[in-house]
Amino acid sequence: MHRIKLSEVNHNASLLTQSVLQASQMLGLYHAELARVLRLQCADIGDLANAKSVLTINTVAWIQAEKFIMLFEGLYVKFQGNEALMCNWLRKQNSLLQGVPLYLIVDDGRIDECLSVIMKSN
Repeated sequence: MHRIKLSEVNHNASLLTQSVLQASQMLGLYHAELARVLRLQCADIGDLANAKSVLTINTVAWIQAEKFIMLFEGLYVKFQGNEALMCNWLRKQNSLLQGVPLYLIVDDGRIDECLSVIMKSN
């Protein structure tokens, strides 16, 4: 697993799109879950994955993608790139968040809170 830095990808739609897809794959997210994170339709993720489209700058999806990359980067730093620990953090009950981060992000749109917790712990 390699580190993805927001500062290296957020200036380019293709790079940000590829990075979000790569990070979601490394963290074991389904396309449907990523679609909910980005507030897109599942078919839109298919189009991104098949290089039929890219994220559009200054849209809700773009902003959510930036947050997702920041979360990935924070997890990468916290767990020194250990994929198993990164995935475990996402899927395990978190007392600070009073929930499972992945479900909070996907089901409740609480990526900001999860991002805040991971950044404070680094």
